[in-house]
Amino acid sequence: MSTTLDRPAATAADPQDTAAAQAAREYLSFKLGAEEYGIDILKVQEIRGYEPPTRIANAPVFIKGVVNLRGVIVPIVDMRVRFGLADVEYNSFTVVIILNIAGRTVGMVVDSVSDVLELRGEQIKPAPEFSAAIDASYITGLGTLKTGELERMLILLDIEALVRSPDMGLMDGAGD
Repeated sequence: MSTTLDRPAATAADPQDTAAAQAAREYLSFKLGAEEYGIDILKVQEIRGYEPPTRIANAPVFIKGVVNLRGVIVPIVDMRVRFGLADVEYNSFTVVIILNIAGRTVGMVVDSVSDVLELRGEQIKPAPEFSAAIDASYITGLGTLKTGELERMLILLDIEALVRSPDMGLMDGAGD
């Protein structure tokens, strides 16, 4: 999977590259604590209100359990716990984003969903290298959004790589 960040810089002599660099992608933005994140909207199947899942014995602490979604058993990952953030009370804003990753359905609990945002290539900057709760390899970039005088930063996640990572234990490696 390639993103516009992998492309060489477009030159004025090549209008096709310029058009591709300007192409917009849509991201679903959500909050975890004070930070705002974005994931590719094409990975999102639906957004549901939070309901306590059925616990599974010996599951990693960030796997809250499973829910039955129209006959499909869906593991639910609490992203706050996964990223090592402080616990939060589940409230009316807490939602589960249902993802479809490599043919597998997975839910992730987030504090709230903001909106669907369109970002063009020039609005996305590479993430700096630093030690953080999130492995930098799961961050595809930082999106900058301006609304009037206000500017906000969106941490763009490669949600497929995160969900498929061995430490999540959600993908068995078969059929990849």
